Amino acid sequence: MQVKVSVRHGTLSEETHQMIREKAEKLLHYFERLTLIEVTVDMGKNGEKTVEFVVQAEHKHNIVGVDHHQNLMAAVDLAMTKLEAQIRRYKEKIQDHRRTPSTGEVGRSPRSEEPTDE
Repeated sequence: MQVKVSVRHGTLSEETHQMIREKAEKLLHYFERLTLIEVTVDMGKNGEKTVEFVVQAEHKHNIVGVDHHQNLMAAVDLAMTKLEAQIRRYKEKIQDHRRTPSTGEVGRSPRSEEPTDE
């Protein structure tokens, strides 16, 4: 899985890049089949930072989480919270919870109680 961090209208320190990368990698705990995480940090004009996560899962599904905050790491945490909920819903949606009976069980009738001698 790849994690790409890009910055618009400013720069980030290497430590901040690493912290964002580590937080993004935690998304694998919720769903293992993620292929790419793109993080875009926009340093706004009025000091408000915008963080956008675009997560690509298998089968070409993109999950997007965007949030704004004055503090960069707070914006990252808020966007991560949104992504975690979306990934949980996506994983639940693609899992098949119906139990399909095996072919041997389909033709069989339910067992009847054998009569007891009384």
